[in-house]
Amino acid sequence: MTTPLTPGTTETSVDTAIAAALQTVLRNSATFGAGYPDDTTTDGRYLPRPAVTGFPLGGNRGWTTSFFSGMEWLAWELTHTDAYRTAALAHSADFSRRVRAGEDLDTHDLGFLYSLSTVPAWRLLGDTEGREAALLAADHLMLRLLEPAGIIQAWGDLSDPRQRGRTIVDSLMNMPLLTWASEQTGDPRYPDAVRRHTAQLREHIVRADNSTFHTFYWDAETGEALRGATEQGAFDDSCWARGQAWGIYGFALNYRATGDPLLLDAAWRCADYFLAHLPADSVPFWDLVYNDGSDAPRDSSSAAIAVCGLLELADLEGAGERATRATEAAHTMLASLIENYTPATPEDSDALLLHSVYDLPKNNGVDEGTLWGDYFYLEALTRVALPGWKSFW
Repeated sequence: MTTPLTPGTTETSVDTAIAAALQTVLRNSATFGAGYPDDTTTDGRYLPRPAVTGFPLGGNRGWTTSFFSGMEWLAWELTHTDAYRTAALAHSADFSRRVRAGEDLDTHDLGFLYSLSTVPAWRLLGDTEGREAALLAADHLMLRLLEPAGIIQAWGDLSDPRQRGRTIVDSLMNMPLLTWASEQTGDPRYPDAVRRHTAQLREHIVRADNSTFHTFYWDAETGEALRGATEQGAFDDSCWARGQAWGIYGFALNYRATGDPLLLDAAWRCADYFLAHLPADSVPFWDLVYNDGSDAPRDSSSAAIAVCGLLELADLEGAGERATRATEAAHTMLASLIENYTPATPEDSDALLLHSVYDLPKNNGVDEGTLWGDYFYLEALTRVALPGWKSFW
């Protein structure tokens, strides 16, 4: 569906923003080659992902490396320039190696990792190695399904008592890998897991006031819902901005997959709360408990995610008041990101999007660029520039 421009974002501003972003993506791809940058910039520059035991400098570990390859795929779709395609395919091959070697797979973020690396290689180029790797990743993700709670555990070894029975709102974005695997294979296990997991999050991770918990715990043996908490928000009962943005986009994507109207309702509940708690420039503070007048840091990455989610909602609605409302809010937010949260010139930073926050309680990546913020900003621009664009999710 065409996403019409609104007064906040003109074709000229979007085209200019894309040109600047592509310049940075090309430079970063040349700098890191087949390797990967760290999760966030340091003083505006991406450094190689640190070496740890079993992984070299720039190695493929953690949950964010696919945002780098995802940007290369987006850049290729926008330009059909061979350099982006070559770089994206090299990273897809490395993700295939990662899953076959069993490296750093104890996470639900396999959805992020493979939806933006090997799935696009298959969808865009018919790369059979990419397809096989993504199916392997989906099967690894299914190993994290906990019966009878019906949730996919977020992090860590499944025997770790600290992590046992925990999922997080981000997990909504990992379900599209299972939906894709179902489309590829017809195996009913995948959509059944998606339906059960998203129903549990809709019921328990979205609060009565339409805000969200970051994390929630279930008793893995009995399936009893236990308690909500946070890992990266201000307080257990506050509303972490990025988590709320994941709720908008994640519930919308899973409504598209399942047709469950309660998930569409959950996406709108998350959206309405998010939009009602924005400051004047439409880009949130890192936790929605803060607003105009606060000296708390902003999180532009949350806005970029929310823009994509709102544009997805507009497409799902098709027409009418809600579609118009989602489109207008998305374009207002995107216009602010373009004007106020990007480098003055591409040479000024390795990040596409400035002023993001990774994990403020741990003082990690505060007021820096982030790989996911960069990716979702470029995805938002792509959605506007290429009407009818088919998302990787």
